[in-house]
Amino acid sequence: MRTDYVDLYQLHWPNRGSYMFRKNWHYDPTGQDRAATFAHMQEVLACLETLRGEGKIRHVGLSNESAWGTAQWLRLAEDGALPRMASIQNEYSLLCRLFDTDLAELAHNEDVGLLAFSPLACGLLTGKYQADTPPPQGSRKSITSDLGGRITPRLWPAIDAYARIAAEFGIDMTQMALAWAMRRPFMGSVIFGATTLDQLAIAIGSAELELSDDIMARIDAAHKDHPMPY
Repeated sequence: MRTDYVDLYQLHWPNRGSYMFRKNWHYDPTGQDRAATFAHMQEVLACLETLRGEGKIRHVGLSNESAWGTAQWLRLAEDGALPRMASIQNEYSLLCRLFDTDLAELAHNEDVGLLAFSPLACGLLTGKYQADTPPPQGSRKSITSDLGGRITPRLWPAIDAYARIAAEFGIDMTQMALAWAMRRPFMGSVIFGATTLDQLAIAIGSAELELSDDIMARIDAAHKDHPMPY
């Protein structure tokens, strides 16, 4: 990496478990040990403080975390004058909006920005996948057919709804999905992948796309009609 330090060091997965990656459908936290969770968090925060003191990291963040978990990391950091979480990297897109309630409130009040991964839902929001059409050769869906549990009977009507909005207003669906995500009030940044320069150019172009109130209203209506496609 040719650097002596990491600007943002993020913890990937809570030891106690997480409801990310479709685990929300059967999530059960009753087996968690509160005291063990706090002891682990304090140990990790102490290690992060050591790394920060050595100049190896500058800021710290979370990933795949819940509102309760994030609140505890913040509380323990404040109580012990330890590194404070600056970000949370969770899945977020037009098709996956678990962040919109408790975590959105926490992000606003505690200044913990979301770094959204899969803002294009593994390519589903680009329009390249169709319900009854084989996926493009070499695409992610050609390798992992269910795209990590995202392919459900509810999915295709949702994608069609967003595709119709983009077509009606004459905009690219990929750019619409990214521009919408970037516009969210709690957003720090969106994390997208590109395998070609053309894909990269389309994604970068979304930063210049302004979504009108009419488009936003249509997106809100589509979300109400298709709230949890997977």
